[in-house]
Amino acid sequence: MRRRAVTGALYATPAAVLVGLFFVVPLLLIAWMSLHRWPLLGNPKLNAPDNYSAIADNALLGSAAWFTLRYTVIITILLFVVAFGLALLVQNRRRGVGFFRTAFFLPVAVGFASASLLFLGLLSEEVGPLPFSGDSPALGSVVLLVLWRFAGFNMLILLTGLQAIPVDVYEAARIDGATRGQMFLRITLPLMRPTIALVLTMMVTGSLLAFDQFWILTRGGPDNSTTSLVMVIYREAFVRLDLGSAAGISVVLLVLLAVLSSLQFAFLRRRSA
Repeated sequence: MRRRAVTGALYATPAAVLVGLFFVVPLLLIAWMSLHRWPLLGNPKLNAPDNYSAIADNALLGSAAWFTLRYTVIITILLFVVAFGLALLVQNRRRGVGFFRTAFFLPVAVGFASASLLFLGLLSEEVGPLPFSGDSPALGSVVLLVLWRFAGFNMLILLTGLQAIPVDVYEAARIDGATRGQMFLRITLPLMRPTIALVLTMMVTGSLLAFDQFWILTRGGPDNSTTSLVMVIYREAFVRLDLGSAAGISVVLLVLLAVLSSLQFAFLRRRSA
């Protein structure tokens, strides 16, 4: 038993070192920076808890939080519906289904920054065939980009969950006279709950941390109407050159994400019990 424990520890050591170097240490550094006035150039000075108390007075942060929340709700609902619909469409093996699975998944191969630049060209007011302007069209273009880029990835995860459901369960339900709608509500959704929870958690987290698409497509405009929370952190750090303030906002956002993820998984365990 001791030899097995030592062997397991040796196998886990490289991963533990990587997690410590690239997650734990930066996390501790961010927490330490949040307690200081930390200019990009210059010596840091302890100012706790000023960076946290200043969050309530940041008007841009308040509007960015409201916009990010609105964007998260919109994109999570739309992305889940589209991804689940695609997964149901290609669930069963039949002629040509492999082609459609590949076609739906292909946008994942395009880098997110590259995809954002592609949409920027398509939606350019000067040269693009589908120009946009204003708040709603700007938000709509970002939503369209995210749907195109991530629907196939989430479809693949949901498809894995669908194919893990035993076929015998559906056959027994058909023998008992269940309709397709009843089987979907009484069999598919309950057995898909762990997979759905995973997908929704990734969608919500990714939406709350949205940056690339807004920075490349809209730059937070017009009039900061599409400024996300991460864009505010970026501006605090690299425009106002105040790393301490950016670190304080980052810590608060991290805590909110941890609480939200915990609530999602707690809800899952309670419903599965």
